[in-house]
Amino acid sequence: MLPEEFLQRISTQPYIDSQSLQAALLKPAPVSVRINPAKWLAEVSGYEEVPWEPNGFYLPARPLFTLDPLFHAGVYYPQEASGMFTGELFRQVTSGMKNLRVLDLCGAPGGKTTHISSILGDNGFLIANEVIRQRSAILAENVTKWGMGNTAVTQNDPTVFASLEDFFDIVIVDAPCSGEGMFHDEVAVREWSAANAQMCSERQKRILADVWPSLKPGGVLIYSTCTFNGAENEQNIKWLSEETGAETVKADIAAFTGITEIDYRGITGYGFHPGRIKGDGFFIAALRKQDDVSPRHIRLRGGDQGVPARISEKINAMISFDPEKIIFTENRIIATAASRELHRYLAERLNIVKSGTMIGEMKNESFIPAHDLAMSVKLNKSYWPRYDASWDEAIAFLRLEDLRIPDMPVGRILICYREVPLGFVNNLGKRTNNGYPQSWRIRMAKNDSFVPVL
Repeated sequence: MLPEEFLQRISTQPYIDSQSLQAALLKPAPVSVRINPAKWLAEVSGYEEVPWEPNGFYLPARPLFTLDPLFHAGVYYPQEASGMFTGELFRQVTSGMKNLRVLDLCGAPGGKTTHISSILGDNGFLIANEVIRQRSAILAENVTKWGMGNTAVTQNDPTVFASLEDFFDIVIVDAPCSGEGMFHDEVAVREWSAANAQMCSERQKRILADVWPSLKPGGVLIYSTCTFNGAENEQNIKWLSEETGAETVKADIAAFTGITEIDYRGITGYGFHPGRIKGDGFFIAALRKQDDVSPRHIRLRGGDQGVPARISEKINAMISFDPEKIIFTENRIIATAASRELHRYLAERLNIVKSGTMIGEMKNESFIPAHDLAMSVKLNKSYWPRYDASWDEAIAFLRLEDLRIPDMPVGRILICYREVPLGFVNNLGKRTNNGYPQSWRIRMAKNDSFVPVL
């Protein structure tokens, strides 16, 4: 049963067809995934496409993602379809822009972060932030698996970003909300209350006020929630517009049916309402900061130490990273998300959990590749001896079980599944060391009824 106060509100709420919304919320939520085009080059067929995302697809049922090695390899990410519109809006507002600095303020668990990371590519860098430590670790894991290398994961309160004044071209705030759009889930229904929705609205204002100074003049803030509550959606956008003088940016939605354009006292937002679209409830809007002043000039000092020539020679054949982003610190070789100078500037102001790609470390002149490297789209797969594992062998690898491979050469071998890297093993002769991170080990028992997504 849906909350009575919620039902009463949506019955008189503009832009909402309460009858069709109620009926849709009582049905199971659609299941969708987004493909990583840098890791999966084959054509995807047999699935309905998400209208606003070229790499998004609806699945007929929710599979056992945990038992799919391609999921762990970062080939796809299970992401709610409505939320994928963030990528479409990002593409529209950044068209023609170069060398972007992007902040995803509330990044965990990583759906929008990995999406923006793919769209961004080598055209700039992304900071994905999460204030809660445990959730920042999950965010870092998903960023690592996605493998783009253009993302730094940070764990900071939104107030900290005020120190990066006029820094970002784009700020994305997928704000914590009352969760009405997820009322397919009975947990979301149980946790809802009108008082909590009001508390969320006030917290969202504080978050927006905290992060606004970090946006460049002329930059765009993309705000979203997974709720239908006007106090958390269009009313908050109107409040921010009045406080800052910013104006909303209209999206081109002519090619998409079912999206509701919300006009509220001079601002424009977009509602995704189950019953009209195939997805969860979602709201999104974009605000452009006034550009009548020049952004503050940022002075950069020299960055961290570059990689010594003797080490650079060892890794150049393994990877294709920009040498201006590679640092060598405490025997670790890291390809940072930004240049060495920008990395240092950010490290002095933010708590960085992960920056770019950990390539590996040197021990007694020996190079030990990191799992990050195996996940990277910049990896030269042909450098390493490779073994394309069966599904049973891939699951054994992900469970950190002993992987016996006939005629395995001594040394490090890149384990792949369907030609996509899963990680390294080190064959010592009598035994092998598994390089898959211990904390990521899957514990689910094998299920012979498993059906692959791709």
